[in-house]
Amino acid sequence: MRYELMLPHQIRKVIEENWPVVLPLGVLEYHGEHMAVGMDTLAVIKTLELIEKERDIVILPPFYYGAASYAVAAPEGSGSVQVGGPALSPFAEELFYGLLRIGFRNIHAIIHHQTENFAAGMPTDLAFKTAGRQAIFRFLEKERGEGWWGSNAMADYYAGHAQGENVFNWVQVHPLMPAAMNGKYPFDHAGIGETSLMLALCPEAVDEKHFADNTGWYTKGAAEASAGLGKIGVAMILDHLRSILQA
Repeated sequence: MRYELMLPHQIRKVIEENWPVVLPLGVLEYHGEHMAVGMDTLAVIKTLELIEKERDIVILPPFYYGAASYAVAAPEGSGSVQVGGPALSPFAEELFYGLLRIGFRNIHAIIHHQTENFAAGMPTDLAFKTAGRQAIFRFLEKERGEGWWGSNAMADYYAGHAQGENVFNWVQVHPLMPAAMNGKYPFDHAGIGETSLMLALCPEAVDEKHFADNTGWYTKGAAEASAGLGKIGVAMILDHLRSILQA
């Protein structure tokens, strides 16, 4: 379900049944001359639309304005939009806090941007990860008061962890392509891997007539891309999303 189209009785049902509530998270960044600047976020949106057909999830309006950086190309004439991590964190905290206030406890942000370093983190995912933790602490202190963790009511905290119960899982940030895909599908920027994903998921975001206009080393494999290869990547991504987006 698309959150912006939901009615209050549907929102209450989602809360009661603990559906995953998912934020497509990404950037607007130069992806060569042949591909749309919204590729990273589009990959998340389009795969979530496929998951939406097979299970109950809520898809929040996507957030495109992450920290693209100018590492690939200067913004002039290329289209990259850079919003730094320090500006993202306050926004993300307010967003997550607001979702917790509504009653959601199964909140996920899915990102496809600089996630080859996801364990260490990069500006966009780090901003949202930190914001998620801050929002949870803030919410718990409001609802349960200071000292909530040290109260006797939390005596089974570690036992609950062992059973998979963890209040800090109320907000999670995940890469679209998990580490398990390394070596099984090409991870690149605007090369064969990403171009194939777009050919499979959103072909209107690729214009093959402009392959020859590329000059960057990172786009050299783009001309070898195919929808068939992209479908292999999509299948792996869907398996990953099925594992993390559960009620």
